[in-house]
Amino acid sequence: QVQLVESGGGLVQAGGSLRLSCAASGRTFSSYGMGWFRQAPGKEREFVAAISQSGGRTSYADSVKGRFTISRDNVKNTMYLQMSRLKPEDTAVYYCNAGLYFTTGYQRGNYWGQGTQVAVSS
Repeated sequence: QVQLVESGGGLVQAGGSLRLSCAASGRTFSSYGMGWFRQAPGKEREFVAAISQSGGRTSYADSVKGRFTISRDNVKNTMYLQMSRLKPEDTAVYYCNAGLYFTTGYQRGNYWGQGTQVAVSS
């Protein structure tokens, strides 16, 4: 079992940057693929980015490719999402997820954080 806590959200102007963190409890963090998802008001939760257990493979939604970078530190049991050139449409609650990363893609698991709000003003 793993518990996840996100942090780093906030209000930023369009074109700005934020770095989100997802701290995991437990000694099994490195056995999970990890992902970031987001949910805007009135919309379904959508995939943003994922990273493999070792950190050697990553994948991104087309909408954030080239602007967001996912990374992880298996010593600190923490995953990150560096967000740059933010747009108003990036406004959402961002959630981290612990799942599995396959060569065919990321499979979300049942472990979610509580979310952190990101708001981008135009």
